[in-house]
Amino acid sequence: MAASDRDSQFKLFSDPVHGFISVPKRTLLPLLQSPEVQRLRRIRQLGVGYLVFPGAEHTRFNHALGAMALMQDTLSTLADKGTPINADEREAALVAALLHDIGHGPFSHTLEHTLISDFRHEAMSRALLIDLNERFDGRLSLALQIFDDAYERPFFHDLVASQLDMDRLDYLRRDSFYTGVVEGRVGVDRLLKTMRVTPAEGGPDSRVVVEAKGVYAVENFLISRRLMYWQVYLHKTVLAGDKLLQASFRRARRHYRNRSLNAVEGASPALAFFLSNDLSVEDVRDPEVRAQYVALDDTDVLYTLKRWMGSTDPVLRDLSQRFINRKFLRTTFLDEDPSTEQLSDWKRAIADRLVSEGISTPATAENDAAFYLTLDHSRHSAYERIDSSICILGRDGTVRELSEMADVSSSINSLTGFVEKPYVCAPKFLDIAATVRA
Repeated sequence: MAASDRDSQFKLFSDPVHGFISVPKRTLLPLLQSPEVQRLRRIRQLGVGYLVFPGAEHTRFNHALGAMALMQDTLSTLADKGTPINADEREAALVAALLHDIGHGPFSHTLEHTLISDFRHEAMSRALLIDLNERFDGRLSLALQIFDDAYERPFFHDLVASQLDMDRLDYLRRDSFYTGVVEGRVGVDRLLKTMRVTPAEGGPDSRVVVEAKGVYAVENFLISRRLMYWQVYLHKTVLAGDKLLQASFRRARRHYRNRSLNAVEGASPALAFFLSNDLSVEDVRDPEVRAQYVALDDTDVLYTLKRWMGSTDPVLRDLSQRFINRKFLRTTFLDEDPSTEQLSDWKRAIADRLVSEGISTPATAENDAAFYLTLDHSRHSAYERIDSSICILGRDGTVRELSEMADVSSSINSLTGFVEKPYVCAPKFLDIAATVRA
């Protein structure tokens, strides 16, 4: 007779990307059910991307579960190829994969630096991992070592944070699936099956490499990553949504600093905490900051913006209405940074429009226009071989960096360049492209 679900050592989750995912009940399932991880269900993986790609409603929870599933498959592959992995190491690696993104805030990357200056979600993830370790009586200590790259077998950290980690392999495949951008599809299964540890015993000098037969799968992965950045993560309308949301919170923060609290009435308590305090990444060590942070999710942002649609401040009211009703600014990519004179002309035109629409007065219009005009730069490199190279194990047993492989060197070298594009976000009545051409 088959064992009942109650007697099973695993709980099954059905995932549209990876199929059935087995979650071990001993430590992983209680972690999965913790408030910190359940909160990830309320944070969209792609931030404002769902307003551009209608299917992109997937969450950080989906991604965390998927990264853990890929870690399971990879550890099995490595063990089959002769690398000893004990039960404690296996569990710790699964925990590290599950919790690697637990520090993300509402709308993922969009508001990170808006709520906490110099913020890195990895720092918050580590702080929350420490908190959970205390609650779980130290059972996550090894996972924390792997997360910190402090464990004596460093190949485990490669699987959590590297150019070919479980995070990237899951989010590329998952984001491609939910956005419908087929160019981002990655042959994850082949990549995992061609990974191995060298030296095989996995000692202090060990690292994860890819067998030569997987080199084209790696090339495909890097090309897909570049295409996903330009078509999804740095899509012009996604950038426009990001800047509009950030502008709303910059405007609100100014009211908190000026103590004009009537204008920001209705903000959720957790969100009001971050807008009324100037916090930096060092403040992550404060338990109160962490407690307020884990109380935040996308719901707080949307609820607050809906309340601000009735703000006494016409600018905050307009910015909030624009986001909720998807009346974004327009993003225009440029060949080079605009001159100071061009920026001044655009700002003046926006100020005039704000006055004519009754949003600003002549005395405040120039200052208000700054919330409707943003100059920024999109930056991306598909393969950063200096920081963390991908190595290929040749058929002769030698290990070489990916770009040294003759079959792919030219295409890989083209992906290592750091691409940077200036862009301007401004109201649609302002034809930035025509102005630049003129």
